[in-house]
Amino acid sequence: MAQVSRFCPPRKSCHDWIGPPDKHSNLQPVHFYIPENESSLEQKLRELRQETQERNQQFWANQNLTFLKEKEEFIDSRLKAKGLELRAESGQKATLNAEEMADFYKEFLSKNFRKHMYCNRDWYKRNLAITFFMGKVALERIWKKLRLKQKKTSN
Repeated sequence: MAQVSRFCPPRKSCHDWIGPPDKHSNLQPVHFYIPENESSLEQKLRELRQETQERNQQFWANQNLTFLKEKEEFIDSRLKAKGLELRAESGQKATLNAEEMADFYKEFLSKNFRKHMYCNRDWYKRNLAITFFMGKVALERIWKKLRLKQKKTSN
């Protein structure tokens, strides 16, 4: 399991903070601000956003690890098939040309097509739900402001 960046925003921050890219997933983690008077709807929105971020983090960390492992295996097998050593005489790691690597990229994408498709589908569904909850939160905040205005004018 990949570990998320240890980036931490200042304690008194009143905003969401975006951290540096995670070294495993290459995603930038978001540290969500939790207001003291967070409504249940705002909490639900924040938790959905956090859960979506965690799922993306986990998926891409695992996917990137798989990619790197399979890439190394592909390079090693091709070099061995050519009768070449894994390291040149200079000690530098031997590589394949772009055309040879294109075979790997095509194979990897084809093999993982369904996994990526399901991940993208889930991501789109979650983002639609997040957008829906953002609209509900915005309406809730407007409604609260209107009620406060009415209370002030009636007093």
